[in-house]
Amino acid sequence: MKKIGVVLSGCGVRDGSEIHEAVLTLLAIDSNGAKAVCLAPDIELDEVSHLSMQVTGSKRGVLAESARIARGEISDIKSASASDLDAIVFPGGFGAAKNLCDFAMQGPNGTVQPDVLRLIREMAAARKPICAICIAPAVVALALGRDLSPKLTIGTDAETAQGINATGSTHVDCAVDQCVIDRENLIVSTPAYMLAGSISEAAKGIEKAVKATLELIR
Repeated sequence: MKKIGVVLSGCGVRDGSEIHEAVLTLLAIDSNGAKAVCLAPDIELDEVSHLSMQVTGSKRGVLAESARIARGEISDIKSASASDLDAIVFPGGFGAAKNLCDFAMQGPNGTVQPDVLRLIREMAAARKPICAICIAPAVVALALGRDLSPKLTIGTDAETAQGINATGSTHVDCAVDQCVIDRENLIVSTPAYMLAGSISEAAKGIEKAVKATLELIR
């Protein structure tokens, strides 16, 4: 059975993984006959109240929060290796742009969390597929843009697309129910809640992206 790493960034759209996107990703992996292996960095995040949408001033652990989505079956990404995985998927949510990297604050001048960066580069070097959802393509763009110039999408937002292009990557506009496949670099991306107005809209693109990712596995 193919093992697909799912890299989470917390639990909740404002400070972690977008929960709908994460669950839809896990469902799509399982529905297509593969096994999800949940991973997250063991670092802190700045908590946001999902009732007021305001930063609370408290800290939470990314790994511990991500375990809520993974039902406890999750590992520190530091222990993950490309040799143990057939592909990796990054659900979106602000945590992808704030915890897995700092694109939310630094834009194209940002950096990727070291353990996340290592695994992305290992997967790329091993020619194993990488899938990124919603804002998560920013993580991949920062990690690989200047080396591989991947084709990626976050949908149609011009400002964010400009930031993606400034990393050395190439942004491709994409409808919510579609995905962009960079066959040269084995990278798949889809807009999900960057464009979706409903969970069913997000689901269509995520299902296509996960299926395309699995089909790229060699």
